[in-house]
Amino acid sequence: MNREDVISQDPEIVSGAVVFAGTRVPVSILVDYLKAGDSIERFLKGFSTVSRKQVEAFLDIALQSVKAEMHETHPA
Repeated sequence: MNREDVISQDPEIVSGAVVFAGTRVPVSILVDYLKAGDSIERFLKGFSTVSRKQVEAFLDIALQSVKAEMHETHPA
């Protein structure tokens, strides 16, 4: 899944928040759900315009971003 199929950002959509592509659902809501101990399934029930594939791809993107940042600050 391409990044453009997963997340997007537009100053005219939800005040420029990063959202799941094709929706008005900010990715920060998913993070809030997970921090509160809620499951992905519960998030998806509340936000049916977001697909499980988008959620999983977003989590993969976030993980890769952290790994890249760690590599930049602590090269092997």
